[in-house]
Amino acid sequence: MKPNTTTTRNAAFVSAVAGALALIGTCAFAPATSKTNPRGTSAPAASAITWKRLDAGFEVAEMPVTGQGREAERMLLARIDPARFRFVLRNAPAGHTLDEWMRELGAVMVINGSFFAVDGKPDTPILSEGVLLGPQDYDARHGAFVASPRFSGVRDLRKESWRQAFAGADNAMVSFPLLLGTDGGNSVQPSDRRASRSFVGQDRSGRVIFGTTRGASFALDRLAAFLKASPLQLDLALNLDGGPYACQAIAFKGYERNLCGEPNDGGQGARGEHSSRRLPIALGVLPR
Repeated sequence: MKPNTTTTRNAAFVSAVAGALALIGTCAFAPATSKTNPRGTSAPAASAITWKRLDAGFEVAEMPVTGQGREAERMLLARIDPARFRFVLRNAPAGHTLDEWMRELGAVMVINGSFFAVDGKPDTPILSEGVLLGPQDYDARHGAFVASPRFSGVRDLRKESWRQAFAGADNAMVSFPLLLGTDGGNSVQPSDRRASRSFVGQDRSGRVIFGTTRGASFALDRLAAFLKASPLQLDLALNLDGGPYACQAIAFKGYERNLCGEPNDGGQGARGEHSSRRLPIALGVLPR
């Protein structure tokens, strides 16, 4: 859902931040390098990644995020070869659970999409099987995920319009902010707001990487710095909707994963296996 859409959601988000801070305690993250961020606290550090191959072109991993010698967060990852798998975008304003999206799409993986309005319709342009949804007149200066017969990955919209990026695609969506651009920069504003996060990235080999945090430890600027310095070897990365709508499911070759982000009210029920969170926008992964 679109950040800061209503006063109610702002208040709820403050509760979520408080819950996240309680979750990780008052410790600062251990530095990944000798440099610190502008706010004077050190950056989170990624531990080594061990990828598990489920099938040709589809791998999964969990990346621990350490601070002060202990695990402070965990990022759930999938690395996918777009030559072997295709990507679809769908919008159902009333929303579906992860399990419902998986069944409806016949997908092996589903992750939440971009932001949506209170009526469940997209707040940013989305292309779903060639049908344009969401606002038609939209000034996008961050990024887009694009899936076409020739290319699937992230596009830097600081260098082209979203309509140019969508040209020739079957499925695509605009989202924000851009966490890592082609020049190594980003379009993130510094913030202390922490939440559960989802992102889509593209590595140096052209593979698509999806990630969702298990907890709610990352502010967006910290996430951007973390991904740039991580061992994922990303060329581009784009933020997706977050908070309780940061959701991911995989059911493939005997491997299962199903979780959603922490609820805005600071409760404990929505995170974890087999969440009932309803998502209006979903990105599905299917074998070619």
